[in-house]
Amino acid sequence: MSFTAIIPARYASSRLPGKPLLLMGGKPMLQHVWERACASDAARVVIATDDERIRDAAITFGAEVCMTSANHPSGTDRLQEVTQQLQLPDDALVVNVQGDEPLIPPALINQVAANLAACPLASMATLSEAIHEVAAVFNPNIVKVVSDIHGLALYFSRSPQPWVRDHFINRGTGHFQPDTLPAGVNFQRHIGIYAYRVAFLNQYVTWAPAPLEQAEQLEQLRALWQGHRIHVAEACEHHPHGVDTEEDYQRLKQLLANAC
Repeated sequence: MSFTAIIPARYASSRLPGKPLLLMGGKPMLQHVWERACASDAARVVIATDDERIRDAAITFGAEVCMTSANHPSGTDRLQEVTQQLQLPDDALVVNVQGDEPLIPPALINQVAANLAACPLASMATLSEAIHEVAAVFNPNIVKVVSDIHGLALYFSRSPQPWVRDHFINRGTGHFQPDTLPAGVNFQRHIGIYAYRVAFLNQYVTWAPAPLEQAEQLEQLRALWQGHRIHVAEACEHHPHGVDTEEDYQRLKQLLANAC
């Protein structure tokens, strides 16, 4: 199995401008991501950006860079442009590695690619991990996923999934009581790493956003809306949180400093 890892990196960020170039452990955050992708089994690792500052920094630390349009509505559209620039065939596999996850385990990159290669029914593959806290299940910033017996996604949502009616609602009073999680229910947090087949990406960019996608603000729902299947497996290693906020940055910066 051969696959290409692509790391989309944007300079503009509403919460952390210039995020890919923030220094962590003496290196730009993007370099940490690139090094971890290079430690995977990917045959090729490419950074995709529309910003010359990111391009120049990436070239400095030895990365291959693909300059893309600044007008893409999503990271998936940017990914598809890269596959066309690289002239990847329709059956090629690509893994989208988020540029703000400096601690991404290489094993997860390998896992999601291998899972897609082994599942011809799926157009995409992604990963998840178990949720054990009530607060996480009810946190709209944590995306939940439910899958069928074959490991194919049924739905992704920011709301609690599945909704365990007789546990979360007191049937006597009708009151909402999310104090504990029910035993025996497998709540899964979606991890935002994806593998795709190039032929699927070429279709994806022709579709208008789906109503469910717009309601939940989750791009992967466009694939389900169009009848495509997404393979989901529990991650083989813990997936550390990426950098979304200044607090995340300071925490991971200190963590990497302590590791050096």
